[in-house]
Amino acid sequence: MENKKYFFAVDLGATSGRTILGTLDGGKIALEEVTRFPNNLIEQGGHFYWDIYALYFEIIRGLKTVAQKGVQITSIGIDTWGVDFVFIGHDGAILRNPRAYRDPITFDAMDDYLKHVVSKKEVYDVTGIQFMNFNSIFQLYAMRREGNSALRNAAKVLFVPDALSWMLTGNEVCEYTIASTSQLLDPRTKQLDERLLQSLGLTRSKFGKMVQPGELIGCLSEEVRRMTGLPAVPVYAVAGHDTGSAVAAVPAKDEKFAYLSSGTWSLMGIETKDAIISDLSYERNFTNEGGIEGTTRFLKNICGMWLLERCRKEWTDAPSDYGTLISEAMKVTAFQSIINPDDAMFANPANMQQAIRDYCQQTNQHVPEGYAELTRCIFDSLALRYKQVFGYLKEMAAFPIDTLHIIGGGSRNEQLNQFTANATGTTVKAGPTEGTALGNIMVQAKAAGAVSDIWDMRRIIANSIEMKTFEPQDNELWEQAYGKYLQIVESKK
Repeated sequence: MENKKYFFAVDLGATSGRTILGTLDGGKIALEEVTRFPNNLIEQGGHFYWDIYALYFEIIRGLKTVAQKGVQITSIGIDTWGVDFVFIGHDGAILRNPRAYRDPITFDAMDDYLKHVVSKKEVYDVTGIQFMNFNSIFQLYAMRREGNSALRNAAKVLFVPDALSWMLTGNEVCEYTIASTSQLLDPRTKQLDERLLQSLGLTRSKFGKMVQPGELIGCLSEEVRRMTGLPAVPVYAVAGHDTGSAVAAVPAKDEKFAYLSSGTWSLMGIETKDAIISDLSYERNFTNEGGIEGTTRFLKNICGMWLLERCRKEWTDAPSDYGTLISEAMKVTAFQSIINPDDAMFANPANMQQAIRDYCQQTNQHVPEGYAELTRCIFDSLALRYKQVFGYLKEMAAFPIDTLHIIGGGSRNEQLNQFTANATGTTVKAGPTEGTALGNIMVQAKAAGAVSDIWDMRRIIANSIEMKTFEPQDNELWEQAYGKYLQIVESKK
């Protein structure tokens, strides 16, 4: 008897996208990349846009490829980056390409909105979302302020994954996890907040029906069926926010875990039943984003491997091989140079090496010279920052945390994984690297009745991947280094 099920995942990041075929068979999941393509920012007239039609074309191309192989897919799901959205006109047409979150229009919009419209504390008390200038609320405010004609004429506002699902099915929805990135959603009611919408001149009717991950959006339209050669395949809402899909794929055995989604940026958090919105979470700028099965992702954004990526672009003498670079760095004396990776100095400096040196000079430390010393500084500092945020999580969680799961591309970085275990004093489990695609596919599998719940999903993922475990070492040494880190961070304020 044929028990195999095939699921089609669209996974779109801010620089590239993929279509992936997931096969569920015998209690294990396997992934096959169908297509890969760039996601290009378009700069025109002083603004930055995403090419929504190019992304739609690539989805159609992926679906066509699968159809030509004769694969009978069970369903389709789409996840993307957060916050951005598409305006749909009253005639059912897209009103120009969507603005990208990197658009300079938002640079002063957040401060202006919080000063003149709704106060910072009031916005946080409603949404529990950390403040970033590109959140949807501030994009919409900036567009209203400039008299944006697409916003003025919009019948519907659809977040990017919802807009692409609409292009495939013709049905308008507002998926919960992607909506939660907007800073317009109340995680207690799980609905968009009327007062915040009114502050932007918007009404709830401008957005689609709220759906949770696993709910049916619709089936492929007749137009899409003709273009691809596929039948009326159902399109399901998954965790439309890529981090939501990634956290759904954490192969934990119970709730007593924290996660670190590690890449250019690091997201460290816990999964909770209810949002944590308090004076302490506000003070520490933690965020509450939607997860699957009604969960909340309580987390903090941390500057991740961005520091090293920028340095590697600047170096002319460093080894191109990553393993050799790390090996050289590990010969350097530990903790002689420590930075706060989340200091504003490192957000987007003209020269990252110089920014690190300036920080160390300003805090009366050894100024790192050469690629090995700079790499060691970055690794030591990231692990110590992870320890600080992990400590905050332990303080605010309603349960003990006994494991830290590292997922995403950064889970391959064994040296940093070991440092993270050492710094936090907690067992670290690394993997999967393909968390987002796995989470997307497993939500589809649940909708198809192939898995029962989130823990069944996680058990299957754990059975399907190879995880590596890192146990803490050198506890006393790392505790001393953490004391030094705290003094340095405090002295820089």
